[in-house]
Formats: sequence, structure tokens, C-alpha cells
Amino acid sequence: MHAFDILGDPVRRRILELLSEGELPAGSIAGTIGAEFGISQPAVSQHLRVLRDNGFATVTVDGTRRLYAVDPGPLREIDTWLDRYRKFWTNRLDALETELHRGRRTKD
Repeated sequence: MHAFDILGDPVRRRILELLSEGELPAGSIAGTIGAEFGISQPAVSQHLRVLRDNGFATVTVDGTRRLYAVDPGPLREIDTWLDRYRKFWTNRLDALETELHRGRRTKD
């Protein structure tokens, strides 16, 4: 599966957002995602499996709990792929910053 196929799903993107703040148990992820998206625990488990099987998440077994964390490797690959397109927004953001600074000077 291609990285953008995996990240194209809003549930999986949200799971990665949750995991970006640190390792979480599967039950906590299922509770949050279930409440936000109205999906069952088995459906959340399937999304976690897709993330794990495609290298976006790691899982550690701690007794009866499964703790999930982000694996940054595939995200770095996406970042590298995006490098060729950054020029399309970097110049505009630089121009916006310049205009914001000009606006601040005229108000002083």
C-alpha cells in the first residue's frame, strides 16, 4: 500500500495525530476514535493494524495491553517526497512574512 493511501483515510490520520503526542494503549485510542468517528473497537483495531503493517506505527505488548507509538520512518519518506513541492508554498509564506513585518512597522 502506498503511504498516501494509508494517510488518505481520516481515521488513520487522526490516530497518528493522537500518537504524535506519545505512546498510547489500544483501548485509549479505540475510545477516542470511536467517540469521534462513531466506529467500533474492531474497526479501530483494523486501522491500527494497517498503520502497524505498513510501518507507520509500532506496538509493544505490556502484559494485557498493547501500546502503540508512531514510527517516523515512513513520515520521513513522505517529507522527502514533498521537498520537490515546497517551493510552491515556501516563497508565498516568505512573502507573507515580509508583508506582516511591513504592516507592523507602519502601525508603530
